Amino acid sequence: MPAKLSVNLNAIAMLRNRRDLPWPSVTGFGRIALAAGASGLTVHPRPDQRHVRFSDLPEIRALIDDEFPEAEFNIEGYPTDEFFDLCASVEPEQVTLVPDDPTQATSDHGWDFRGNRELLVDVVARYKKIGCRVSLFADGDGDADAVKIAREVGADRIELYTGPYGGCYDAPEKAAVILEALGKTADAAFANGLDVNAGHDLTVANLPALLKRIPKLAEASIGHGLTADALEYGMAETVRRFRRACGQAV
Repeated sequence: MPAKLSVNLNAIAMLRNRRDLPWPSVTGFGRIALAAGASGLTVHPRPDQRHVRFSDLPEIRALIDDEFPEAEFNIEGYPTDEFFDLCASVEPEQVTLVPDDPTQATSDHGWDFRGNRELLVDVVARYKKIGCRVSLFADGDGDADAVKIAREVGADRIELYTGPYGGCYDAPEKAAVILEALGKTADAAFANGLDVNAGHDLTVANLPALLKRIPKLAEASIGHGLTADALEYGMAETVRRFRRACGQAV
């Protein structure tokens, strides 16, 4: 099966937040993305609400439930009590837990599975009790033992942090090395019964090689590159371009 595409709306929200105005509409662009065939929407509601606002969450939930019931809502965040309450209030199909400091500009590393085993056992169980599939952000460094711990703490999936891969857009030899490490991490995840997502700095140009190395990739969550392309091609056509890059027939 081709990888599914989840459109991350954070960049749309960040642009909206530059002014005290309701446009660009987060739900409006989410609607366009889903109508163009995206399989879901992703947000990362940070504590300072500098991107998606807490008030956006029930509106996105209603959009999916009312108009696109086959789509999924994926919410990313660090597992504080406040984040749990947000998730419990809108019941996303998937929660992606990240080890972010609130001051970070964006997610830039995966979990230290060895150092955070006890924490993750508790929080993964907590989110699964409210019916969420749980994905854990993971460095794609080929560490098979770390991936095994992700399974042992109860995760359903890992999401490969592909930022270093995306950052090698002008260094193909380096990208190939990083891609192989990502592939080995995915291989270890599959061997341990985990599904694999990927996200960060993925583009139409670099997705095909990732999918060739990891053909069983379940989902790609893409925001920055997709939003940048939407300025040139429009949101609907950009979603179709990314779906093709994911191997979907469009």
